Amino acid sequence: MGGSAALLWGMLFGSIGLGYFVYGKKRQRIIALLSGITLCIFPYFVSSTLLMVLTGAVLAALPFFLRY
Repeated sequence: MGGSAALLWGMLFGSIGLGYFVYGKKRQRIIALLSGITLCIFPYFVSSTLLMVLTGAVLAALPFFLRY
């Protein structure tokens, strides 16, 4: 695992997750809320930087395709 790359990607996805969480809570959008929570938590459990980027990109794009 690339230490500094994983740290930066984790911070980026955590920041996006925080934004989704706040948006989902205020607008009562369950997909955005769950994506936000997942984006904040998943970098702790993923060891590969490539897997982190791919998973984070999918989770960040999910609220744009599923509107609930």
